[in-house]
Amino acid sequence: MSIQRLHSNTRMSQVVIHNGTIYLSGQVDLDDPAPTVGEQAARVLSRIDELLREAGSSKAFVLSATIWLADIEFFGEMNRVWDQWLPVGCAPARATVQADLAFASLLVEVSVIAAVTQGNVRI
Repeated sequence: MSIQRLHSNTRMSQVVIHNGTIYLSGQVDLDDPAPTVGEQAARVLSRIDELLREAGSSKAFVLSATIWLADIEFFGEMNRVWDQWLPVGCAPARATVQADLAFASLLVEVSVIAAVTQGNVRI
């Protein structure tokens, strides 16, 4: 049984790959966070694209997503960014909740689970 861990430190790994499944840790806009949830969400989803590509997948193969919002009133703005990012016909299982995030400047955090693709298919 093989487990691959990418971008690890003593506390966590950004990516864990096991048995054809990719697990991403919660992604946030940590470096100089953008002022709006839409801008932060776009940055977070771009980072997710990068990590999935590195792990051998893409957003078309996301199985599940969890989204944490600092304020549930951001739900509509987050969904507008999400809907532009997600390929048609590839909607994963998803949960969105309001939560206190690690820093007051963070407005959104997203974690996904995805399937490793055969032949590194990209979208």
